[in-house]
Amino acid sequence: MKIAIQISKIIIGITFIFSGFVKMVDPLGTSYKLQEYLSADVLNLESLIHYALPLSVLLIFIEFFLGVLLLIGYLPKITIWGLVLLIGFFLFLTWYSAYYNKVTDCGCFGDAVTLTPWQTFYKNVFFLILIIFLLFNSKEIKPIGGIPLLKWISFLSFIGSFTLMYYVLLHLPIIDFRPYAVGKNIPAQMQFVGDDLPPVHDFLLETNDGEDLTNKVLESQKVLLVVMNTIEKSRKGAFKNVKKITDKAINEGYLVYALSSSLNDTFVEYRKNNNFNFEMLFCDETTLKTIVRANPGVVILNTGTVKGKWNARDIDKINL
Repeated sequence: MKIAIQISKIIIGITFIFSGFVKMVDPLGTSYKLQEYLSADVLNLESLIHYALPLSVLLIFIEFFLGVLLLIGYLPKITIWGLVLLIGFFLFLTWYSAYYNKVTDCGCFGDAVTLTPWQTFYKNVFFLILIIFLLFNSKEIKPIGGIPLLKWISFLSFIGSFTLMYYVLLHLPIIDFRPYAVGKNIPAQMQFVGDDLPPVHDFLLETNDGEDLTNKVLESQKVLLVVMNTIEKSRKGAFKNVKKITDKAINEGYLVYALSSSLNDTFVEYRKNNNFNFEMLFCDETTLKTIVRANPGVVILNTGTVKGKWNARDIDKINL
């Protein structure tokens, strides 16, 4: 029995820590997934969409922190009850999305591991059974050390998790699991393998007149793209830096475009106000949010290979 308790504790603790960490390195991605759950087509809680990012940060922290507490054996009864509530919440979300076929990827492991809603639901059922087993045997969960050590580990986990998420939100994810990661070749990611959908299946760049310039962008050796998934929500304070790097890139022979899901008329207004010397190509908003977790962000391509990505805050680090 004691061995079963220890194995269950380790499995649950490590899984929750891993799940929390892979979302912690990309909290903006988790907020996008939460917005999908809160949308009118799913839970119809659109009033909460504006709070998706802080809710995501809180959810990620709770998941990671409970995993740490369980693994070190600190406050086991409180920790396990927290896990019961959290896994119950996850269980409802995954059942709802699976049964009604609303969200095809739950995002429970961020972009690191992709599971179908039903796979995730059964995974959560399994973990709920393990957690309930621990609940009835919480007295057998022993701490790994003295109280001062447990408090220090808890404190460092608390500070470290929020510091990491704050840094990532200011810059970019420190680990990129997406098909547009630096070093990835986009055309290669667009190739079908058997009957599976390729990792990149919605990368389409069109002019205001509907001309498809996808191949031109992917075949050019020197390309700089300013990604603004929605121009109206872009951080306007970054536009001065965008102007500097795009002018420099154009002078050095780069093909420069803005990518946005906004109307071209909106871009024309901002281009005039900021004296931008480049045109806009339309692209799907979800695709743009997947390419770079910044608004605006900058991406450099060389014959379709991602050579670098930056948050607009870090444009001064770009070396053309």
